[in-house]
Amino acid sequence: MTPAADRYLAFEPLGSAGPVTVWIVVLAFVFLECAFVVGLFLPGDSLLVAAGVVLAAHGHEGGAWLLAAVATGVAVAGNQVGYLVGRYTGTRLLARKDGKMLNRANLDRAGAFLDRRGFWSIIVARWIPWIRTLAPMIAGAARMDNRKFIVANAVGAVLWVPALMMLGFYGAGALDGIPWVKHVVVVGAIAFFVIGTVLGLVRFRQEMRKPVDEAAEPSPGQL
Repeated sequence: MTPAADRYLAFEPLGSAGPVTVWIVVLAFVFLECAFVVGLFLPGDSLLVAAGVVLAAHGHEGGAWLLAAVATGVAVAGNQVGYLVGRYTGTRLLARKDGKMLNRANLDRAGAFLDRRGFWSIIVARWIPWIRTLAPMIAGAARMDNRKFIVANAVGAVLWVPALMMLGFYGAGALDGIPWVKHVVVVGAIAFFVIGTVLGLVRFRQEMRKPVDEAAEPSPGQL
């Protein structure tokens, strides 16, 4: 990394904190987004891009690929936890009356999406933020074959995590010759993630305060 880039990053809290912080944040958020309903409100896509951008600022190409590989495994494990949660508890307690995200309509749409696409829906769901969190739980509640789910889960994670993280890493790396632009990209990526997380947690708290919609359990489909 050039001296100019060092000067720019000296004022960036997460950038100065280093790759260890990036690893902790990425792995924790990826697992939460894939495993539990709170993940519905977390900015997983922007987190992966931001992580790649920060690691590019430190010049850690090998570390970026290693983190992408570990985060892929964590994403697989998170979805498997979500599947088991749905299998043993169902999804009835997810929907809230008058909820903006956690409502019967969204639950029904996610269930219909899985019914139509089956195996492929789990792969495609990785790229659809709110369905990404709901899909494993609905698949579990609908008793989708666990072996089929694991394969789709793994394929989806492999296509999702490295693609976004490397987009951030190599996209930011292409700006090495323009340090001030790279600094703006680093700050912007982190700011977008932080603001998105704060707003998401506020929305999650608001949703969970609303009463449960008892009639929102989707009927099992042919998954």
